[in-house]
Amino acid sequence: QTQLAESGGASVQPGGSLRLSCTASGYAFGFYAIGWFRQAPGKDREFVGCISASSGGGSTSYADSVKGRFTISRDDAKNTAYLQMNSLKPQDAARYFCASEGPPGDCLLDDNAYDYWGQGTQVTLSS
Repeated sequence: QTQLAESGGASVQPGGSLRLSCTASGYAFGFYAIGWFRQAPGKDREFVGCISASSGGGSTSYADSVKGRFTISRDDAKNTAYLQMNSLKPQDAARYFCASEGPPGDCLLDDNAYDYWGQGTQVTLSS
């Protein structure tokens, strides 16, 4: 059974950092892209970034709103992808989700392209 589980959400101050993890089970992780999305209360789910399958080079793509502050990486040996978030802003507060797509595991911006989703982890900004 394919499962994704996010962890690492917390309450942080603006300007702080946080690392989210997305751990997968039940499939060949290395052949799948991982996308990160977020959804704030009353807003639509939005693309944060993604990393392609390692078989495709592990390339990344980011939303303009997080470019230069967020970094996505993956460790296929641990079946885990990471979202490193630095210089957090109040508008980054949301529930963060990871999702998988593939094969071939291209890094895609459209959430409809992703097949499996985690339950999400909450990121709160408080001063």
